[in-house]
Amino acid sequence: MLRHFRMFADYNRWANERVYAACAELSEDEFRADKGAFFSSAQRTLNHILVADRIWMKRLTGTGEAPEALDTVLFEDFDALEAARQVEDARIAAWLDGLTQDDLAKPLTYSNVAGTAHFTQPVAPVLTHIFNHQTHHRGQAHVILTALGKPSLVLDLLAFLRTDGRHWQ
Repeated sequence: MLRHFRMFADYNRWANERVYAACAELSEDEFRADKGAFFSSAQRTLNHILVADRIWMKRLTGTGEAPEALDTVLFEDFDALEAARQVEDARIAAWLDGLTQDDLAKPLTYSNVAGTAHFTQPVAPVLTHIFNHQTHHRGQAHVILTALGKPSLVLDLLAFLRTDGRHWQ
């Protein structure tokens, strides 16, 4: 499972690079346009993914910034947001590189963002959630891009494994 999670960290980096490259082609108005997605725009959706990753990494590592609301806009500026995404993707991969297989079974106790509920569960399903969450919201970013008339993106895990991720097979 540890190798599987490391592969997902690499896949998420790859997919994030593609989404950000597509968003880099948007005008400022397009990037901020409310297209009816859960977080409305590409700008707010990409910020949300970063917010959630920072919250989870703070829970998992005890370090880093953890925003207090899931709709926090950490970065108004696209370039700053992209740079922060790259740093966070590298942080996730580096943290996973330091784990052992036994670490995946260790319990993680955390609170929801509101602090009203507390949970304890093994690290492995938490990691599954983190990567699934990124994929879910990248899909929303993809819908925003296509709603703006931009080309569809290939973000499939299998496409990654056939190209940049061949070493994971």
